[in-house]
Amino acid sequence: QVQLVESGGGLVQAGGSLRLSCAASGRTFGNYNMGWFRQAPGKEREFAAAISRSGGSTFYADSVKGRFTISRDNANNMVYLQMNSLKPEDTAIYYCAASRNGYISAKGYDSWGQGTQVTVSS
Repeated sequence: QVQLVESGGGLVQAGGSLRLSCAASGRTFGNYNMGWFRQAPGKEREFAAAISRSGGSTFYADSVKGRFTISRDNANNMVYLQMNSLKPEDTAIYYCAASRNGYISAKGYDSWGQGTQVTVSS
């Protein structure tokens, strides 16, 4: 498993941008697909974006497609989520996760960070 630590959350006005970062420990980072999930108050955790081991493939939930961009830097064990045109409904705790096999289902992820709060005001 890898240890994951998210950062970059905060309060932003609707239409604004934030960039989330996730730092991974361990020398096997490149063996994992990486994903971002989010959980709003009173709702279940949902998939937001994922990226393959090499970074050559990316996947997005329909709700964030065209506004969010996931990327990774395998040399530095980092994964990012650039969030543009933020909406109040994007307000949630955002979690970074690592998976050996899956992309979209949370059940396929082996390691999770502690989460970072994103709040979008209207």
